[in-house]
Amino acid sequence: MNKQTKIVSVVALILIAVGMAWYGLSQKQVQPSQQASEPIRIGHVTVLTGDYAWIGEGEKEGVDLAVEEINANGGINGRRLAIVREDDKMDPALSVTSINKLISVDKVQAVIGMMSSGGTLAAAPIVEKNKVVLISPLATSTKISGAGDYVFRIYANDAQEGEKLVQSAKEMGKTDAAIICMNNDFGSDMAMVISKNAEENGLAIVALENYSWDATDFRTQLAKIAEKKPDVIFLAGYTKDMSLVLKQDSEMGIKAQFMAPDTFDDPAILAAAGKAAEGTVYVFPKDSAPEGFKAAFKTRYGKDPYIVNELGYDALKLLALAIQKGGNDGTAIKNELYKIRDYAGTTGTVTIDSNGDAINRPMMLKIVKDGKAVDYQQ
Repeated sequence: MNKQTKIVSVVALILIAVGMAWYGLSQKQVQPSQQASEPIRIGHVTVLTGDYAWIGEGEKEGVDLAVEEINANGGINGRRLAIVREDDKMDPALSVTSINKLISVDKVQAVIGMMSSGGTLAAAPIVEKNKVVLISPLATSTKISGAGDYVFRIYANDAQEGEKLVQSAKEMGKTDAAIICMNNDFGSDMAMVISKNAEENGLAIVALENYSWDATDFRTQLAKIAEKKPDVIFLAGYTKDMSLVLKQDSEMGIKAQFMAPDTFDDPAILAAAGKAAEGTVYVFPKDSAPEGFKAAFKTRYGKDPYIVNELGYDALKLLALAIQKGGNDGTAIKNELYKIRDYAGTTGTVTIDSNGDAINRPMMLKIVKDGKAVDYQQ
């Protein structure tokens, strides 16, 4: 190789080295901007089909309104939000499938859901293992309090509802109570907390009956309850079963005050049970939504907001606040959520305790009068 050829070779090598260095530098410069342009994905698992789709749709409306507001104001730290939504049909097995897909395929760091306690408890070990935050707007089981560091909820739990129901029954002058409940995570947990509170408050539980998810005939359980002559019956279930319990109770002529948790707040129950629902008292969160939110919701959807809309909205806003402060990382989001104190949400002030629960949620009573649910006045 002559001298001239050697010089050309050296120059070529230098140019290649410079080119590679420039390429590496340009990649480092491009990657952050590319990441900043990508949306922050948040998962949402709810019920979009079946009997309870109206609740899931309400949750969806609240979540979507919150996303639209945040994106209209520049997103979170310059990045837009995008919702990846899954329908678990209120089936814990589908809850597991949904959460696995959101984590492994969509790479989300936070998920809103599930609507049911069973679905939330089924998903809890998965989010805990993967260090992904799960925040439920509606699940109530007391078991969720110990389900893991990455599991949160913003709704009153069964313990709070059960305490309110028992105290209200005592204030009505009731002395002997029966419980009839669905035999699932929600129903059995509600029966447990009612029994515990009843014992502490001097209200005798004279009968406890349960039934399966798909039950349609409750006469055997009601007949056993009637033998004990309670003056109040606590009913814990969902739309179809509670409607049928009330109708069959009325047909059997059993005279007792029915009281129920918040799942009773469903127009379909009043429509299906008719006069048999008259006089039923149930516990429900106090309406504290600010006028600004109500106006924004009505402008967007052409109707007044309902509690489920508000819970979906608050769940998204709390996650957005945590992401803004800690970044889009499951552990950072978790740590920020535990710091939430006196957050002014649409459903009242939110403070998260060491169990991931929203504490001291204000509750009220409603009663069915003339076919409508109205505020209960003692």
